[in-house]
Amino acid sequence: MRQLGDILLENGLLTSEQLADSQAQFEREGTSLGRVLVERGLLTEAQVVGALAAQIGLQFLDLSETSIEPGAVTLIPGVLCRRYTAIPVRIEDDRLLVAMADPSNVFAIDDLRAAAGMDIRAVVSTKTDVMAAIDRFYRSEAELGDLSTALDAQADEQEDLSAVHEVTEEAPIVRFVNLLITQAIQDGASDIHLEPTETDLRVRFRIDGVLHEVMRAPRHIRSGVISRLKIMSDINIAERRIPQDGRLSVTAHGRKIDLRVATLPTVWGEKVVMRILDNSTTRLGLADLGFSQFNYDRYAKSFFKPYGMILVTGPTGSGKSTTLYATLNIVNRPEVNIITVEDPVEYRLPGVNQVQTNAKAGLTFASALRSILRSDPDIVLIGEIRDHETAQIAVEAALTGHLVLSTLHTNDAASAVTRLTEMGIEPFLVGSALDCVLAQRLARRLCSKCKEPYVPSPETLVAAGFPWVDGERLPTLYRAVGCSICAKTGYKGRMALHEVMPVTEQIERLTVEHASVAKIGAAAVAEGMISLRLDGMSKVLAGHTSLDEVLRVVV
Repeated sequence: MRQLGDILLENGLLTSEQLADSQAQFEREGTSLGRVLVERGLLTEAQVVGALAAQIGLQFLDLSETSIEPGAVTLIPGVLCRRYTAIPVRIEDDRLLVAMADPSNVFAIDDLRAAAGMDIRAVVSTKTDVMAAIDRFYRSEAELGDLSTALDAQADEQEDLSAVHEVTEEAPIVRFVNLLITQAIQDGASDIHLEPTETDLRVRFRIDGVLHEVMRAPRHIRSGVISRLKIMSDINIAERRIPQDGRLSVTAHGRKIDLRVATLPTVWGEKVVMRILDNSTTRLGLADLGFSQFNYDRYAKSFFKPYGMILVTGPTGSGKSTTLYATLNIVNRPEVNIITVEDPVEYRLPGVNQVQTNAKAGLTFASALRSILRSDPDIVLIGEIRDHETAQIAVEAALTGHLVLSTLHTNDAASAVTRLTEMGIEPFLVGSALDCVLAQRLARRLCSKCKEPYVPSPETLVAAGFPWVDGERLPTLYRAVGCSICAKTGYKGRMALHEVMPVTEQIERLTVEHASVAKIGAAAVAEGMISLRLDGMSKVLAGHTSLDEVLRVVV
């Protein structure tokens, strides 16, 4: 049998020097050569597995580059696929092609052959790719449907499911709720909406900023599902007349995920919205958020200063908090005291003192800020500036040597200046304290596997306000198509569109003169600010998103 190193050298994947260094590390640590190569960043997992497959004479199949036929997937139950880390790919010559992490497992192949009722041809794929494919194709809707049917029958025997406080983990109502949450996390949803209607319970997931209906459950199980969620979130189960808030934690795919739960009384019952708080987003860097180099350089000049106010603006759900957390990750050092006041504290940040407001106890943004400024902070993060008192204290903190970061609900960067003056802050204080305003929106990324190039018509470009001059060569853009990777939406993941407005002497002068938003915006553009729309168009031209998507999120 040929050695792994020889195969890698023959295929030009490694140089002899890289192989020698990796083998030396492999001998020192006693681990596998493949793992050393992946950890050192010399090869990907797929390249190593492909070489190992060649070593034992098996075919390697890269699932990230392969289309899986839905008809083939139906031949083998999901439980067997998860047990043996295998996924049916397609039928070839009356045999079922199955990608496996361990194709040498003859017992697994026998079980798969019996389940499919046909011969199996096993090929090698990485465990990561196989599990990702299983998660895509063997979703939980079928089991959710079965459980809702079982619960519907159970409701006939038990009129009020909300009376059940003591339930086991195997109870249908518990399994239904657990599957619902697990499926939402697996699909990358940011919110779960449970909405009672006159005839049923509608379940929707918000994925990449857009709501998708997942299922409709029988109306008889509404009270049971909502009561189960209330118990898990430590919410008063007997109170149904007023909105309530709670929080719960689950473990999914080996990591802990928090969910913020809110109930709202409607005419047909209580609506429940669960915000999925994935702590992995707090470890994102600003480069991961879609900043162009030009905008990043302008923004970085502000947060590396020891004082001043930075505002991130945009509508609800535009990623303002994520941007501020990513900024804190950069400035968070042992010699700096960072204190935040938030409502609510969505993500726990190591090394940061976070304060949760509590209006019932009298702990508001303003009262918390007054105490914070007596706690010797270097950097203060305010979840949102909502009123005059909070804005006044924030401005004074920025003027007295603190770096203040906060959010504001405005449509663009220039509007933040006038919004603060409308709150009653003196214009000369706004101009002196405010250092930078960052406005942003979230746009969906085109799926890299199925996006389609096309040449738009001149009329389309003109109508969209695309920076194109008549007579120039028409640009090649990309549009959404839809495939199994992106659940037929054409989009996968999101990126931010930005406009960065440093407060220069000119903008400070216009602020003191009570200039209009249009004048301030025009001055910022004249000084080099790239507008949200233009930043979006540059990302359309780069093939990251589509023209339709930018027009959807930017006015």
